[in-house]
Amino acid sequence: MNLPNKITLTRIFMIPVFVLFFYLDVMNGWNYLVAAIIFVLAAATDALDGHIARSRNLVTNLGKFLDPIADKVLVSTAFILLLTRMEAFYAPFSLWGTSAVIDASYAMTVTAGICVALIMARELIVSGFRMVAAERKLVIAADKLGKVKTTCQDAAIAFLLVGLSFLDSTAGQVIGFIGLILFFACTVLTVVSGVNYILKNKSVLTEAKGETQA
Repeated sequence: MNLPNKITLTRIFMIPVFVLFFYLDVMNGWNYLVAAIIFVLAAATDALDGHIARSRNLVTNLGKFLDPIADKVLVSTAFILLLTRMEAFYAPFSLWGTSAVIDASYAMTVTAGICVALIMARELIVSGFRMVAAERKLVIAADKLGKVKTTCQDAAIAFLLVGLSFLDSTAGQVIGFIGLILFFACTVLTVVSGVNYILKNKSVLTEAKGETQA
């Protein structure tokens, strides 16, 4: 196994550690900060393994299989965990007073759930799309909008996690609010990039001569 694949596997092994610290409530809130650090380090390995693989000509089929799985599992896990700590989404509204938190709590619970569902649905659809392309031996170029989406997702998760660590402070609430803005932005980017990805490569879904629908 080459170095890029080992780095990718390290990212996968960091996911349960991330989950462990997220729920380690005995740390009195500091667990979210540690979880944020672990998440950022894990997310950073995505760029690292890709750079090493391309620069050293170490791209392998195993790497092509593991890398997107590691990324999607990491991000999906983080968003699902955050949904179990809904204060991450509505506590920042305390900047405008207690009544603002009460007003926002139900709306943000519903909205956050819908946003995470859209994000995960997009990833599943695009993954299925890539499977069809691979089966037809079609090469799909990397989408720059998709990379921006991934960066925005990672930043949103990091800010929301750090905000959870300092919910009782104004700084923590501001950080959490920035995380909320990034969360909504990455949801829009996720949907737009998904639609753009399919439209740009719609030939993948076109039946070639002699092919039949399964």
